[in-house]
Parts: sequence; C-alpha cells; structure tokens
Amino acid sequence: MADRPPSPSEMISGPDLGGGYLHQLSIDRRDDVTTFTHHAQEGGQDAGGPPVGALDVLGFVHPPVACMFGGPRCWHRRYLLPFAATPRVRFAYQRSRFVLETMLRQAWDLEPVPFEAALGELRQRIAAPLRDEGIEWYVAGSGAVKLAGGGGEPHDIDLGVGRAGVDRLGSLLAEYLIEPVAPTDGPAGAIRLGGRAFVGTPRQGARVEWSVPIESREPPRWEELVGVPGVTRTLEVGLGGGETVRISRPEYALVRAAGRGRPGAVDAALRALRQVGPDLELLEALLERSPLGPDERRALRARAAAPG
Repeated sequence: MADRPPSPSEMISGPDLGGGYLHQLSIDRRDDVTTFTHHAQEGGQDAGGPPVGALDVLGFVHPPVACMFGGPRCWHRRYLLPFAATPRVRFAYQRSRFVLETMLRQAWDLEPVPFEAALGELRQRIAAPLRDEGIEWYVAGSGAVKLAGGGGEPHDIDLGVGRAGVDRLGSLLAEYLIEPVAPTDGPAGAIRLGGRAFVGTPRQGARVEWSVPIESREPPRWEELVGVPGVTRTLEVGLGGGETVRISRPEYALVRAAGRGRPGAVDAALRALRQVGPDLELLEALLERSPLGPDERRALRARAAAPG
C-alpha cells in the first residue's frame, strides 16, 4: 500500500507569549508519526520584548525555508512522536515558554544558575528510583567540573544515562519537562533521543538535559554521552554530609573547552583535574579526536600533567 500523503501543518496552540517571544505549537501528521514543532519569533512590545537574546543557546534552529507560521526568522524545536503524545507535548511547550526568560537570562550570564539547589531537588526526584531499578546515571559537562572542585558557573545540568534511563527520567521529571522525551535535533544535525526539564520554579531553577544517540554505531572510545554502560569514564565525588554523586571525568570538559576556545572553562577543568588527579590515557584519546593542532595538544598535555 502506498504511503498516505502528509496532512497539512496545523497549529494546535498559540499564539502565546513568553520571554519576549511569540510562540506557536504545530503538528504535521504522517501515518503513525507526528512532527511537533515549537515555533518562536520575536514578539515585540506585546511580548514584553525585546528578548534577552537569541534562542540558539537553547537548541532552537532556523528552518531552511521561511516558516508558514513565523516567517523567515522563525526559531524551531521539533519532536517526532505518536499523535497520542499531544497532551504531554503541549504541557512541555507551555512550561517552556513560562520559564523561557529565566533560561535565557541564565544562558546569557545575566543571572546565575542555582546549581546546588537544583541538583539537590533533582537528586531527591531521581536518585532513589534509578538506584532501585539498577539504572546508572551521572552528571556531565560543566556541572561535573564544578562538582569535582573546579568551580565555574554551569548554565545547566547535563545528565549521562543509558537508553532505559532516558524514558525513566522523563517520567520522574514529568512536571518539570520543557521538552518531551522524543527524537529531536542534536548538535551538528544529529538526531538524538532525549528530553529537557527545568527543575525548580519559573524564577529559581535550572535546565536539565539528557539524551542518547539514536543511530546504531560503535561508540568512540570513552565518549561522554553515548548512552552505553561502561563506555564513559566516571568517578564519584562527595557532596557533603556523607552524600556522593557520580560525574564524568573533567578531561571531557577540558578538551571540549580547549577546542571551542574557552580559556575560563579550560582553567576550571584544570582546577578539577588537580583535585581528582589526571587520567592521561583518557586525555590522550580525547585529544586524538579533537580539532586541536599538535602544539595546542602538547600544551594541554603539559598543563594537565603539571602538579597542582
């Protein structure tokens, strides 16, 4: 049987306001898969604008052609889900616009992320259920550097988790979701399965992100967020009061920050390495696949191996 032609795009929510933007939620249905698109355009004075900043820092992208709802400068986030998921997509869309101003202010360094408070609330929600179900998880990215003693101010909380944990986190954080657990656009055009939440109140909270690759492939050695148990190198750090949390090793953040030309983040990762000790084997593997030149790699090796 030939595929049925796709139905035309249909707006199911909006126009709505939030964070200086005008928001709409649309669907495109084809067989049993629905593409949900969160549209956002600068809303002017009616939306309390101008907005703090652009939405690319939150993963939104401009479509390759003018959007039928928002025109040529419309920002998009897309999710591929069954049509029956409409209620939870709509809920996440509404919470996203309610907390958008806070997320943008945090992303553009206009106010700090309450990292410790948000992590505490997050752990209360997820730690015991995931432990009881045998699902491993860890804090990654700049949050891992901070927890290892490197300092810095994370803009969000990145979680590493396996495939089973992706859906479970979505259910444990259901009331905080700003993006449903779904296949969606990832870095460099990759499609990943994951979700996002804003843990806390609209004015005091932190963005939490987790995802795994969808494509079946052999993961690069010791990749940080591959979603395969035993691949990522992690360690356990103390939180005080006898509590601990698992984190990805600071070498990941160090090489990533160096490749992106962020000296402040490099210094923070190096401070963390001096607290926990360097894993030179991991560092070498990460440097080999980094965009850094030979001299830059040599300098970073020397700084990582230097005594504190």
